[in-house]
Amino acid sequence: MRRIPVIAALVVALAVAAMIALGLWQIRRAHWKEALLADYAAAAAMPALDLDPLLDHPRAVLPPLAFRRVLVTCHSEGARPRLRGGRSRATGQGGYSYLVPCRPGAGGLAARILVNAGWTPLPDNRRRLTLNGLVAGAFGADQEGRPLVLTSAASQPPLRPSAAPSIEDIPNNHLSYAVQWFAFAAIALIIFALALRRRNARELPPEP
Repeated sequence: MRRIPVIAALVVALAVAAMIALGLWQIRRAHWKEALLADYAAAAAMPALDLDPLLDHPRAVLPPLAFRRVLVTCHSEGARPRLRGGRSRATGQGGYSYLVPCRPGAGGLAARILVNAGWTPLPDNRRRLTLNGLVAGAFGADQEGRPLVLTSAASQPPLRPSAAPSIEDIPNNHLSYAVQWFAFAAIALIIFALALRRRNARELPPEP
């Protein structure tokens, strides 16, 4: 009687079960991401929100801000900007965006807001920027514990406007990942079946 190697079969079964579970998890993530992107699209289509009256409100009562167009008054004098990779709004060319605190030293929501004040093709670490007045623009994604970046519709001279945050830049590859995990599970089963076939073929007694 041909025996199946119990330990090898158990290892393969556990691996296949884990791969299937990961595939199902990716499907759930895909549904979650689709709903999230739909919420972002709805927020982007809403009228501009005046943030000034809301800056002192607790986070729990604030409306969703991801990809929302807003107006907020900033007070930042001679700030040293943070530089990060960015794109030109006019041409899409890569370069550097300049991020400045909206209200340095403030608390609550105001402390989380960084203004993308503009773009240049080459970095200049010596540049200082001042924001003193109303800033209109759009937020990108809102991630817990990270700053909210408000891309200003008007740049601070001599900077040029940065490209606005785009929902299309947020990947949603979860379904393809799910297919990959299911494929890995199927391949593992096929390889195990072929290995058993070769093993059994070697164990067959020679023909008389």
